[in-house]
Amino acid sequence: QVQLVESGGGLVQPGGSLRLSCAASGSLFRFYDLGWYRQAPGKQRELVATITSGTITNYASSVKGRFTISRDNAKKTVYLQMNSLKPEDTAVYYCNLHATGDYWGQGTQVTVSS
Repeated sequence: QVQLVESGGGLVQPGGSLRLSCAASGSLFRFYDLGWYRQAPGKQRELVATITSGTITNYASSVKGRFTISRDNAKKTVYLQMNSLKPEDTAVYYCNLHATGDYWGQGTQVTVSS
């Protein structure tokens, strides 16, 4: 059973930066594809960024050039570096691990406001 624990959310002003982390349990982390998703109030959960086991990355058009996803297999952690944050980035951010099924973290709140 895989468990995911996110951290790093918070309140930041527009134009600021945050770095989210997601630590995973389990011994096969390096073989899994990982991703970050977000859900804003009243909206569906949407993909933010993904990274494969071979470190191929993919981004939503709304965050491309501002966000960077990365992974550290030794630490079993996936990161999301968020720069130039905008109010529309406000959401609960969820970590996803795709194995034979999908595993989700509990979410971390990101609020971008002045």
